[in-house]
Amino acid sequence: MRKFVVIAMLAVLLPQGAAISRAAETFPSKPVRLVVAFPPGGATDILARHFALKLAEQISQNVIVDNRPGAGGTIGTRLITSASPDGYTLIMGTSSTHAIGPHLYTNKPYDPVADFTHVTQMATSPTLLMVGAQVPAKSLKELIAMAKAQPGKLNFGSSGIGTQFHLSGELLKMLAGINIVHVPYKGTALVYPDMIGGQIHMLFDVPPPALPFIKQGRVRALGVSGKKRAAVLPDVPTIAEAGIAGYDADLWFVLSAPPKLPKDRLARVYAESARALQSVEIKERYAGMGTDVVASSPDAVAEFLKIENAKWEKVVRASGAKAD
Repeated sequence: MRKFVVIAMLAVLLPQGAAISRAAETFPSKPVRLVVAFPPGGATDILARHFALKLAEQISQNVIVDNRPGAGGTIGTRLITSASPDGYTLIMGTSSTHAIGPHLYTNKPYDPVADFTHVTQMATSPTLLMVGAQVPAKSLKELIAMAKAQPGKLNFGSSGIGTQFHLSGELLKMLAGINIVHVPYKGTALVYPDMIGGQIHMLFDVPPPALPFIKQGRVRALGVSGKKRAAVLPDVPTIAEAGIAGYDADLWFVLSAPPKLPKDRLARVYAESARALQSVEIKERYAGMGTDVVASSPDAVAEFLKIENAKWEKVVRASGAKAD
């Protein structure tokens, strides 16, 4: 009888002990990997590295930026869907990876809403329409006139088929009624040398990587997406102001984790991420690159992604763009 009582007590105590052990486990206790599905040097990479440095400072662990480019960002993004849901693997996704890219495939490589645990909408940034210095057009109106006079002769580079910057061009083609040729690259950082050299006429990109080239006079910004001008380029009109009514193609960034991340771990990752994003350092760095911090809640970003996916799926279908 005494032996039975001892065994029964152990059966009760062991789960409690295990729970105490789990509660005592500190997170994070090892480096965190932040995947960027584009090459080094692009907007996502630049913003991710600033965020990683601040987050690492807060959690006293290294945050390693892991660039996994290819297929417009879908290759690196798909990796996250099968990673361990422990909070040690995150991805800085974009409107390209989390709202546009998957809709280009007959069989989606992943569901951008359901196949992740979404942590926060990190930031938003206007998209710039730029031309190389060799292009004679000094305004969007002049550029559109050139395109209509030479259908199929002008081209635009992008960070890959199905990316935000590809669909930004497709949206312009639709609304302006012009025929320009898409030239995909593995990242916008790879487009600039060809645009400066005259092989590429146009490029859609966000301010962070573009500003140095604009200041040097090597490229010209002719228009800004969205409903307002960019604070870092106040003299550049919005594309809508320049005559293309209804044009809205801002780029946004989200922080996501693998699916089924436990709620307590999600709460910790969100708390630290929001604290980093709302820090003076990040706000100033991002603002200096024309990017606004958002830091929304997990529930808010999940709802935001549903709305954005519905919007961009319509654009993909109307454009006829495919990645198969």
